[in-house]
Amino acid sequence: MSNSNIVCFGEVLWDLLPTGKVAGGAPMNVAHHLRNFEIDTTMISEVGDDDLGKELLDFLKNNSINTDFVKTNFSNPTGIVNVELDEKGSPTYDIVMPVAWDFINSDNEKIEVVRSADALVFGSLACRSERSMQTLLDLADAAKFRVLDVNLRTPFYSQDLIEKLLQKADLIKLSDEELEIIGAWYMDDMEEKKALDYLTTKFNLKTIILTKGSEGALCLQEGKLYEHASFSITVKDTIGSGDSFLAAFLSKKFKGGNPNECLRFACATGALVATYSGGTPQIDEQAVLSFINSN
Repeated sequence: MSNSNIVCFGEVLWDLLPTGKVAGGAPMNVAHHLRNFEIDTTMISEVGDDDLGKELLDFLKNNSINTDFVKTNFSNPTGIVNVELDEKGSPTYDIVMPVAWDFINSDNEKIEVVRSADALVFGSLACRSERSMQTLLDLADAAKFRVLDVNLRTPFYSQDLIEKLLQKADLIKLSDEELEIIGAWYMDDMEEKKALDYLTTKFNLKTIILTKGSEGALCLQEGKLYEHASFSITVKDTIGSGDSFLAAFLSKKFKGGNPNECLRFACATGALVATYSGGTPQIDEQAVLSFINSN
């Protein structure tokens, strides 16, 4: 499929790293990398009426992401996240609230842009507020294809919420740590493949993608399991690595790639992003292909 259009819903914010601020937020990271891979992308969110909000809008526009549905919230500030990194580059997050993206409103224009798109990408974090959660549920009902990035951030999730979102999804992406948490809701010591099969059946999912860090990734689609090993890199930080992975997988999928091609491209993209600081480096398809060839 060419000329695909994907809508991303949820948080847009600044990650405040020890080295300075970097544009971020999982759905915005996905939108950024989709555009890097030449997929038309629209962002639905809100920013504050402040300098940080204006900078975020400039960042999105400079990266050719449609900002027609990134509204200005005059009552709440632009989102920020205080980020600390451990010695392996793994982050811990202090996600400030309330902020502008906690108050995303539903309207007919947003519903129509989602209805006309090829896919809607969303995560669980934006549902920490009732307002944004209800807007997401309205939009998901209008979407042709729904992509859930399971993004468990304590204390902003519950079993009830995740199940509600899984029921709205066609494709989900989650990490091995997230699978362990979700699997434990249903049975003790659920083996990995069994957990994926269980979730596929229980929630009528078309595709599950499991990221496993240094152990690569899996994809379960139509009962068949696909696997790809990780790429050897020196990690700077892992912020946005999973988001870029998802964007890469979707870009290949909507360009007609098979699951093996999608996984290889996604694993390489996630690894390459982890060699940069922050989740939104400028990496195009040719850079990823060169990285694959060199490895």
